[in-house]
Amino acid sequence: MRARARRLLMPEVGNIDDVAVQLPGMRVAYEGDALNEADLADTWTEQLQEWLNQAISAGVAEPNAMVLATADAEGRPSSRSVLCKGLDTRGVVFYTNYTSAKSHDLTVARYASVTFPWYSLHRQVTVRGEVEKVNVRETAEYWASRPRGSQLGAWASPQSQVVRSRRELDNALSSIERRFANVEEIPLPPHWGGWRVKPDTVEFWQGQRNRLHDRLRYVHTHDGWHVQRVAP
Repeated sequence: MRARARRLLMPEVGNIDDVAVQLPGMRVAYEGDALNEADLADTWTEQLQEWLNQAISAGVAEPNAMVLATADAEGRPSSRSVLCKGLDTRGVVFYTNYTSAKSHDLTVARYASVTFPWYSLHRQVTVRGEVEKVNVRETAEYWASRPRGSQLGAWASPQSQVVRSRRELDNALSSIERRFANVEEIPLPPHWGGWRVKPDTVEFWQGQRNRLHDRLRYVHTHDGWHVQRVAP
């Protein structure tokens, strides 16, 4: 039974050595429009919103998905995908469990980077800067907009902790469902909330021919925001 399950999860792709041989030749020729300084919006917020709208219009799967990079107290990096749930002049926001591994990293380092990887558009945007917790009022407003199942899951999951089995998670969810069975509005968990990445740099990357990609970076200095072109 286990062998059959492994076959279902891992379909035949040929000898692993054959796959490794193919890797050096895997590439995509980027043919996108050039990204020039004159094309940029006045602010990084407006530019990111414009590209995000274009990603939505183009049908990009989960266009608000971004890769969050953090580091622990020993400097060991971790990355994972999260969903952007807020964007304004203060930064970009995502929500998570405050007892999770990512939250531990952010509490220690107070700095993070997120990248929106819009592969089909040959684009990416990287936002880097200090982090802060989103205030309870904003968190509560977002929490109220979440589907009930997602709210129950946030209460049930001891995020990033080792669990013995899937059944343990399912049992935890069942327990939470019973706990809130007669509760119309599920309360915000005390261990759950938002993080905001407050950028000091925001880089817009557009793929170009011959790997001479366009990289334009908004940089925050003592006298405001400036745009730099960075070599690919």
